[in-house]
Amino acid sequence: MSLPRPPFIAIGLLSACVLAYEVLLTRLFSIVLWHHFAYMIISAAMLGYGASGTALTLLREKINGYIGPIYLAAAIGLAFLMPAAFLLAQEIPFNPLELLWDPFQLTHLLSIYLLMMLPFFCAGTGIGLILSHFGQQAGRIYAFDIMGAGIGSMCVIGVLFLTPPHNLLIVLAALALFAAAVATIEMRIRPEWLWIALLGLAFLVLLAIPPEGFRVHPSPYKDLSQALNITGAQVIGERSSPLGQITVVESPRVPFRYAPGMSLNALEEPPDQLGIFVDGDGPSVLTRFNGRREPLSYLDQLTSALPYHVLQRPHAGPHVLVLGAGAGSDVLQALYHGAIRIDGVELDRNVIDLVEKRFHDFGGDIYTLPQVHIHEAEARGFVNATRSRYDLIQVALLDSFGVAAAGVYGLSESYLYTVEAFQTYLRRLMPGGVLAITRWLTLPPRDALKLFATAITALERSGVDNPGARLVMIRGWKTVTLLVKHSNFTVAEIEAIRKFCRERSFDTTYYPGMRPEEANRYNVLAQPYFFEGATALLAGDRQTFIDRYKFFIEPATDDQPFFFRFFKWDSLRELFALREQGGMPLLDWSYPLLVATLIQAFIASVVLILAPLLASKARRALPPAKVALYFLAIGLAFMFMEIAFIQKFILFLAHPLYAVAGVLSAFLAFAGVGSWLAGRLQKRFRKSGHLTVAVMAIGVLALLYLAILPSLFDTLIHLSDPAKIAISVALIAPLAFCMGMPFPTGTMRLAFTAREAIPWVWAINGFASVVGAVLATLLAIHLGFTFVILLAVAIYSLAALALRGFPEGVAE
Repeated sequence: MSLPRPPFIAIGLLSACVLAYEVLLTRLFSIVLWHHFAYMIISAAMLGYGASGTALTLLREKINGYIGPIYLAAAIGLAFLMPAAFLLAQEIPFNPLELLWDPFQLTHLLSIYLLMMLPFFCAGTGIGLILSHFGQQAGRIYAFDIMGAGIGSMCVIGVLFLTPPHNLLIVLAALALFAAAVATIEMRIRPEWLWIALLGLAFLVLLAIPPEGFRVHPSPYKDLSQALNITGAQVIGERSSPLGQITVVESPRVPFRYAPGMSLNALEEPPDQLGIFVDGDGPSVLTRFNGRREPLSYLDQLTSALPYHVLQRPHAGPHVLVLGAGAGSDVLQALYHGAIRIDGVELDRNVIDLVEKRFHDFGGDIYTLPQVHIHEAEARGFVNATRSRYDLIQVALLDSFGVAAAGVYGLSESYLYTVEAFQTYLRRLMPGGVLAITRWLTLPPRDALKLFATAITALERSGVDNPGARLVMIRGWKTVTLLVKHSNFTVAEIEAIRKFCRERSFDTTYYPGMRPEEANRYNVLAQPYFFEGATALLAGDRQTFIDRYKFFIEPATDDQPFFFRFFKWDSLRELFALREQGGMPLLDWSYPLLVATLIQAFIASVVLILAPLLASKARRALPPAKVALYFLAIGLAFMFMEIAFIQKFILFLAHPLYAVAGVLSAFLAFAGVGSWLAGRLQKRFRKSGHLTVAVMAIGVLALLYLAILPSLFDTLIHLSDPAKIAISVALIAPLAFCMGMPFPTGTMRLAFTAREAIPWVWAINGFASVVGAVLATLLAIHLGFTFVILLAVAIYSLAALALRGFPEGVAE
């Protein structure tokens, strides 16, 4: 069957649909499980694409005369499987917290992984089929493919501001059917009325299927699920955005009493509270406030109240900055202690609206009080951009205890707790000002010592000769609070700290001049672990202590912003031996999950992509080693570069959402432009000199960006969000343009004399992308994003060399 031309518009629509689905799945799995399953979704998507290349190769002769019908079947299959695969995945009883002692959890994980692969298999089959049949137009096809992907990934984020994520499953299913209808017109597939039937089916799906049937069911192990098990608890408010699904819970029978680490000496109790959960995690709380100070006295019984007893302001209260204002607990604490001005920073507009509008009576309109100023911004970005100076910068306790204790955040990037972040906070303090950070207490000590080590490093890099004179750390029975002062602590301040702890039975963990016998007095541990750790970190052999410690407490940096990573391979055997004694959370389960996903991705790729090809007649079309190496290399390098630069731009754009929407879309869109130009050059000249130039440009641009981006970001960080997004797109454009050239160049070279190898290289490239999506994260955790970028440059250089080994006559 001879087709007149490729379905360019349909390919763009299909690619937009499948990339939107990929982004949507990361949101859905954030709600069902936890947010760091994003890398697994990316890997599953690439596995589907790779497996489709295998299927096309094995069935090449049988499908040769049915290109149009098979393409339509793939698009219709995508429409059906997008909602179906997610609904089936929700029925699998996967609990990642049991992963390391229940072998069936690995089976459940693999089942979810393979289910998530199926829609991408359909999409990859459709795109790969057109690419292999019209190989000499690979440049334009690939351009429509990835430009559509860029548009889809950006549009879905915008739509998620308007509707809950489960509603979009139906929209995307209808879009896939619409793409099939467009393909029938472009490819002139008979019968002629088929496009009308597909279009009608798309509208029927959109209008007739109720979205309620696709509602998300959070894991029963999440905090929200546990809270709703309490008799009388009920949901009284919900909001959704790409930043998270917010659920407000009222529990009149067993009231919320959220006061993290409150002193056991306290006689007060909190007023009525509403629990606020984000993606099922939490709670944070909205506390009833009637304007009176007395009911808030319980807030003076928390370890986080310490800085207010250190700051001495004879005539006026302190100027306070709260990073992570949430529903206002830390703002209330500042009000109770007489702050004259409070700047609160909250990322999610929905949280602010709930406090200011929906529950403004309950919360006492705290965000509209004259001394309170709430800013919708990302915390680190706000501190970078502001020119204000503060007496106190308070970093709120942002995560739940259950999530922190289970190691759920081990793979989460956080630019709040890096060495560079601490330096930025310290620059925004008034003389004598204090940075205060409260974390959950974990045993053996992990968070607290890593936080202490980060503060020491930040002070030393800021030119402080004696960091120990500016540090104080205390602990209660459940929380730890660290103070970092802009100047040395005075004798009077140290006495105020001791008095504060004595009256509330909090333990002093470290203060300048502290004696060993003062540690471990109230909440008694087997040894004064925190004091011993703090003094060891301040000693001359700090690195030796860090290297020998059972957990990874090396300070996080902007290049390796994984503050919550505590896993060490050296401790694996010892910790694994504790699995039957309740010690598995010490393993930081998210890290083994990443390794398990990498192994699973590799095995699944071999079984579903490479092994069937090698075991079949298709091995006769196996491309030479250098050709296979070329497509393997560009798959890995593209994934490494894309993931690393998205992370780099989060700091500048001050918003993870903008980084994904802007940077990812720019990568895909301008790679599409590069692909289109590469196709035209290859078709016209049958030479590949432009690829050598492109690879050289990739290397030069990547190295240049690594050198200049930190200072450039600092200089331009004060600009508006639209301006920063435009600058980011302009910076990414030339790099992405060059990165779009290698794949179509190699594909079109094969199309001239070795067309039967195109599905093979589609599969090999997919295999590389499957492994690369997870491997990039693993390498970044251990070696940093800079290393990942440099490795990508080296791999691109290897690909350029491998291109010279393509079969003779292919290029001419």
